[in-house]
Amino acid sequence: MSAIEAKIASELNVAVAQVTAAVTLLDEGATVPFISRYRKEVTGGLDDTQLRQMEERLRYLREMDDRRTSIISSIEEQGKLTPELSKKIALAETKTELEDLYLPYKKKRRTKGQIAIEAGLLPLAEGLLADPNLNPESFAADFLNKDAGIEDTKSALDGARYILMERFAEDADLLGKLRDFMWHNAEMQARVIEGKQAEGEKFQDYFEHDEAIKKVPSHRALAMFRGRNEGVLSLSLVIPNEDARSGGTGTVMVAEHYHVEDLNRPADAWLKDVCRWTWRIKLLTHIETDLFSRVRETAEQAAIDVFAKNLKDLLLAAPAGPKATIGLDPGLRTGVKVAVVDATGKVQDHGAIFPTPPQNRIPEAEAVLLKLCQQHNVELIAIGNGTASRETERFVKDFLKKQPQIKAQAVMVNEAGASVYSASEYAAKEFPDLDVTIRGAISIAHRLQDPLAELVKIDPKSIGVGQYQHDVSQVALARQLDAVVEDCVNSVGVDLNTASAPLLARVSGLNQTIANNIVAFRDANGAYDSRKQLKDVPRLGPKAFEQAAGFLRIMNGSDPLDRSGVHPEAYSVVNKIVQAKQKTVQEVIGDTRFLKALNAADYTDETFGIPTVTDIIKELDKPGRDPRPEFKTAQFQDGVETLKDLRPNMTLEGVVTNVTHFGAFVDIGVHQDGLVHISALSHQYVDDPSKVVKAGDIVKVKVMDVDVQRKRIALSMRLDDDASEHQSSGDRQNGGGRKPQQRAPKQKAAPANTLDSLFDQAFKKQKR
Repeated sequence: MSAIEAKIASELNVAVAQVTAAVTLLDEGATVPFISRYRKEVTGGLDDTQLRQMEERLRYLREMDDRRTSIISSIEEQGKLTPELSKKIALAETKTELEDLYLPYKKKRRTKGQIAIEAGLLPLAEGLLADPNLNPESFAADFLNKDAGIEDTKSALDGARYILMERFAEDADLLGKLRDFMWHNAEMQARVIEGKQAEGEKFQDYFEHDEAIKKVPSHRALAMFRGRNEGVLSLSLVIPNEDARSGGTGTVMVAEHYHVEDLNRPADAWLKDVCRWTWRIKLLTHIETDLFSRVRETAEQAAIDVFAKNLKDLLLAAPAGPKATIGLDPGLRTGVKVAVVDATGKVQDHGAIFPTPPQNRIPEAEAVLLKLCQQHNVELIAIGNGTASRETERFVKDFLKKQPQIKAQAVMVNEAGASVYSASEYAAKEFPDLDVTIRGAISIAHRLQDPLAELVKIDPKSIGVGQYQHDVSQVALARQLDAVVEDCVNSVGVDLNTASAPLLARVSGLNQTIANNIVAFRDANGAYDSRKQLKDVPRLGPKAFEQAAGFLRIMNGSDPLDRSGVHPEAYSVVNKIVQAKQKTVQEVIGDTRFLKALNAADYTDETFGIPTVTDIIKELDKPGRDPRPEFKTAQFQDGVETLKDLRPNMTLEGVVTNVTHFGAFVDIGVHQDGLVHISALSHQYVDDPSKVVKAGDIVKVKVMDVDVQRKRIALSMRLDDDASEHQSSGDRQNGGGRKPQQRAPKQKAAPANTLDSLFDQAFKKQKR
């Protein structure tokens, strides 16, 4: 364990003691949010990002140690563990290195090499390798064995070749050397499978594509792997401009490793042939598989990281707050579903209106909307951004113009995943008597009031801010997205008296069972008055209370500290402060001048150091402060509702829906997101779009090009760009392996007709 902790400490550039302390806390059941917020003295102030990295690395290294132990045990059972091999296994730093070392000892099916050894051909193979001056034909004649099927010298030499090929292919040092060389010098080659051109048109940019394997970006790698999985592309690993006469670089490296030279000795040609066969038949395939796996793993992690970033931005989007809201789930033939929720999110009314084609019952719909707005003092009207959203938005805006006494604000809401929630088991329990479509309207209203509280009810993978989410490891994706949700929920805090069970289940230390019990206890006994009451909830033991209490808020309880982020275990610090200053807790909360004058060091003790006391003073200044930004909305341009309404050089306001490695997708209100290519995000060089924009940002964009037939929109955030100067040619899909040229002060955005593959590869908005 100490070796693992030392390695992690080195990688994170922190002290070993910090890692040891954090590992101990994690092993005791503490969560990352709890440790980062309430155990700063113990860990030396490790933040949540460092702790997540440490947690992931700890998992990998522990799995690797378990595998190391298993491998040593297996080799020991075979009686083949030497001190040198044991040392190499102990020093292996990756799972790949471990498997390379274990390869010769791995239990496998009976191979041609093993059969040859059983036939007595090992001395022949070793003899020719040790002394190339031996004549292969003459020497092989001494090893004929009719009983073993070795009836002539050709059979004997073939068997000797299999023995050496397997030995060479299982040499860990040689494998490592070749793998490293290929990683730095080989190209990933994609070719279309004959006859699949029409079927695989969306992969046409890879029909003849070569790119240095170490430079393939994640979105292109995943696109090529998807093309292969769909039977459209073949992928291979090649060394460009290789000298075929030498048998290729791999053959030369195998020969050099085993000191095989062509000095015109009798066995030289035979040995060179063994090296060539080893490379072409054994090693190239093995290394190709390894490196493709490496590229895929890296690409998957990059895609998961992008998904996680977008999810975090979406979850931490500004809430509109506790305001009476109408949720509208737009539709055409079936009408617009309506749900009214009060400031606490409780459903007050629901129904349907038909202001959109084909029925166009506008006066009737206006009358219903007017009645609902007046009856429930509605302040917000949330409109889902699915089918008929712009028609519904136009109807609502016209209605508000006709009824100036109604002060409600109309807001377009991203409804991705709403149908997943509506049809879920939880939604059925939450609203058992309501139709699925009405549940969708309720969800849209709730999503505007508090995005985080509503989105936690949906599987993160269904929220629709990821790329290639079905192509990546589902275990790794779920683990990272769950961590993001946990961090977001706990950074904001949860109102104990209004939170749903799914939201409570994401609080540090709680699970779905305990969350259900908290809600059931609340339903049976009324609102919680104190955090201490949590101890009476079934199955919520001392450990769960310790982990969760600081993140749960009671807004109107008997103890004012219960609405803050101060942990109950630290209430004594606050009492020490108020007693020393002869004040009450209520008096000091929010008294900025008083709190800024305090010296944290005056209130420390053996348990609570300066970091914790400093956090407590900050929390008293703004108890339960919400880290999310101020609420604001994008205004889609009137009259621009479909792709046909777009014109080059049109400047519009939109909402960033998804950020990828090659740019950002923006909803401009035409039912199809436009792409701002990385080269059009800024006048300055951009290496990572997430440094410029994030999901949920409201941005100004200019239309560069529109392809109505393909539903492609090219946008630019450089508002002085001119569509007429938009490039008409350029490197396909971000340069075919080359980074697009980005120049300061002005870069030209990539044109729509060169971005087809990016659109195809990228996120396709999940409409319900």
